[in-house]
Amino acid sequence: MNKIIRKHYIFYGNVQGVGFRYRSYYEASRLGLSGWVRNLYNGTVEMEVQGEEEKIHALVWAIDQSRPIRIEGIDSEDIPLKKTEKDFKMLN
Repeated sequence: MNKIIRKHYIFYGNVQGVGFRYRSYYEASRLGLSGWVRNLYNGTVEMEVQGEEEKIHALVWAIDQSRPIRIEGIDSEDIPLKKTEKDFKMLN
């Protein structure tokens, strides 16, 4: 079994008003990941995502391949798992 992790991300670039949250929701749901995504007031997008590490990498790759989304930078850190979380949500 692959390792289950939880990541916190901040995405920089052309990431608001381009379908980033919708693409994230679709791909995360398709991959069986849980967490959430939301726009921040400074023009970045924040995400927490939990699941198999390889599937999280696949999620970020799929978002980055979606035009007109253009990720120019990513801050990420490992954070504690949320054991009761079951699905992925778009916030705000």
